[in-house]
Amino acid sequence: MAVLDPRAVLGRVVRALRTVFGNAQLRRIELAYAAFTSAEWGVWIAVLVYAYGRGGTTEAAIAAVVQLVPAAVVAPAVATLGDRRRSGRVLFAGYVAQAAAYAAVAALLLGGGPAALVYATAAVATCAVTITRPAMSALVPTLARTPDELTATNVVSSWIESLSVLVAPAVAGVLMTIGSPGLVFAVMSAAVAGGAYLSFAVPGPPPAGAGRPGEPLLAASLRAARVLRDERPARLLVILLCTDFVALGALDVLYPQLAIGTLGLGDGWAGYLNAAFGAGATAAVVVTAALVGRRRLVPPMLAGMALYLVAFVLLAAFPTPASALLLLALAGAGRVVLDVSARTLVQRVAPADTVARMFGLLEGIAMAGLAVGSVLVAALVAAGGVRVAIVGIGLLLPLAGLAAGRDLFSIDRHATVPVVEIGLLRSLPMFAALDPATLEALARSLTPLDASDGTVVIREGDAGDSFYVIASGAIRVEQRKKTIGLLGRGDGFGEIALLRDVPRTASCVATGQTLLYALDKDTFVTAVTLHPAAGAEAERLVTAREAVT
Repeated sequence: MAVLDPRAVLGRVVRALRTVFGNAQLRRIELAYAAFTSAEWGVWIAVLVYAYGRGGTTEAAIAAVVQLVPAAVVAPAVATLGDRRRSGRVLFAGYVAQAAAYAAVAALLLGGGPAALVYATAAVATCAVTITRPAMSALVPTLARTPDELTATNVVSSWIESLSVLVAPAVAGVLMTIGSPGLVFAVMSAAVAGGAYLSFAVPGPPPAGAGRPGEPLLAASLRAARVLRDERPARLLVILLCTDFVALGALDVLYPQLAIGTLGLGDGWAGYLNAAFGAGATAAVVVTAALVGRRRLVPPMLAGMALYLVAFVLLAAFPTPASALLLLALAGAGRVVLDVSARTLVQRVAPADTVARMFGLLEGIAMAGLAVGSVLVAALVAAGGVRVAIVGIGLLLPLAGLAAGRDLFSIDRHATVPVVEIGLLRSLPMFAALDPATLEALARSLTPLDASDGTVVIREGDAGDSFYVIASGAIRVEQRKKTIGLLGRGDGFGEIALLRDVPRTASCVATGQTLLYALDKDTFVTAVTLHPAAGAEAERLVTAREAVT
């Protein structure tokens, strides 16, 4: 198993930051994105605190639903804008809309405006938020000048996203401690306005393939729904993941109640409690590396459920500021283990040609789950008080697991795991640090290829269409009919033509009977450009091999 050197990881991050900030356009986009993610998380906790102050948990739940439902409806439509217009202009328009909506909410809050208008305006802001990520995904690849820059941008974006989940609620807590929820909206409006200013100078190229009709949204959704209807294992796992989002939605609304009503602390503590949950989730990500290649994922899933349940039961029994911070962090850690295990199982059991649609449908269900959770926690508080609500949230995921019962173990037992292929991919540094779901998906995409002695697997000057990994045997590397290297088990080759978009730079010939696994170009390029660790290692390998050839 590959071991990650912390110093090497830090070095990659520093190099990534230098690369991104060396490209003026990427620098602007990433700084704007930092403002966006901070505002997104900050204003969410602020509006829930405002709603709780007016009408307790019930009104906080209503406020959440009022924002989530419209966003769930408009998100699929606005997601296509980046493909139909200049993505940089779409990004700019989204930031302007968000900044204006946040400013309007701030004015209403600071001026004592009617609550109904506050919630309606906040819903407009939430709808505008759904513009940003699709537009970013269309814009960034057009700004990167090299694969190294694209990889570096992914590194920076992932750090920004992770840190925002942890830090922004805490910042919102400080702002509410010294001011009010209105101050949070005012500050975040200014931040997003700064993001709009930065992104304005980056319009992006004309949209590729404009005017070409794609599959209608309704047709794609219906096909994914039919898979859930016909595939019981996938359906059970999606229900489990949906329950996870219900619990998250309930927890979001409970933070103000727990901080203010139960612990008797200030408004800012709602943000601190949210940050504690995020801190536990962030810290537990490293634990999921142990899930790679495991034949059985239900045991760690159950362990995550148990940790989640115990944390909430103890919190209900001993609600103090210190216990709340610690136990919410533990609950966040348990939830991440469950989430990664369940998502990996979905990829194992879903038909290969339906996985993307399955996760697309899951993302749509997530919004509905958050809204349901917001309503559920209000009902629990009304029925039995805060402690009952805390225990109820802790029971949601274990009860969903119990409802699946033996079927969950059956899914785990019969799910296919390409253990040999996973081990082979993990022997390559560029794939060693990939998350479990991605690594298993790549392993399932490999195509075996037997090459006898003297078979030319790659011919110098040809177009590149695949990346190869050697399972057994050897490959002789030749350039202009001169041998320049010999590769053996666990080595990969063919990446230069794929990543540099050039003809093959050398020939690769089998020496003796050789077993290879081929990974098609699109799958390989996606893996190394969308995952920071893979991209960094691939770029180092390409640079080293270019120096030799």
